[in-house]
Amino acid sequence: MSAAVDHLDERLRDDGESLEEIMPSAITLAMMLRHRTMAAWMRIEFDGYSDTSELPPYRRDVPGHIVARSPQYGWIPAPVDDKQKQDFGHRDMPEGIKSLEKTCMACKKGTGHRIVFDKEEMATLQAHINLTAELAITISRDSYNKLLRVVRCALYLWAQELMEHGLSGDHNSYSAQEREKVAHLDDPERFWRKALEDNADLPIPDVRETGFFERFFGRTG
Repeated sequence: MSAAVDHLDERLRDDGESLEEIMPSAITLAMMLRHRTMAAWMRIEFDGYSDTSELPPYRRDVPGHIVARSPQYGWIPAPVDDKQKQDFGHRDMPEGIKSLEKTCMACKKGTGHRIVFDKEEMATLQAHINLTAELAITISRDSYNKLLRVVRCALYLWAQELMEHGLSGDHNSYSAQEREKVAHLDDPERFWRKALEDNADLPIPDVRETGFFERFFGRTG
């Protein structure tokens, strides 16, 4: 597992590399640099947030479409008004990168992933719209992709600044002087906030779709 900054940068720009595959190397690099705050952020992004109060803004209130299960027609748009859309038509996303990326990859472009409301929230919404049907919210593939891009772009921006400070080339370890030179970069919020602003302009690939054979046989190589 290479932890070289150059290699991390290359992998982040490679559309054949998943974020799930890249993040362990990024965490290793952060630990080598004594970037404990960066490493902690990466780990919680990788594993998921157990405390939703700690969710960063790019994981909060992700918009979706409320749907209802019809016995005749399957899932159809639910009869909700604008106020109900505002109150219920969004979801916090605490899941880990692996789960989010797998869901996104399984969705074809223009589609999304349906998440059934929990019992309490469903009962509240059913009462509001006078409907007994099962209710869910569909989060678009694009919304999953945007969230994952923020994390990937944040790592890319971090790697870029590390290289700008001279941390290129192969390293089995970093000297105290090298670590001190980049100590101020141990700030994940700095990078994810910049990623939120600039990610459309960065050379980072969107999440790819799972191919036909991969769906049935898994990824090889």
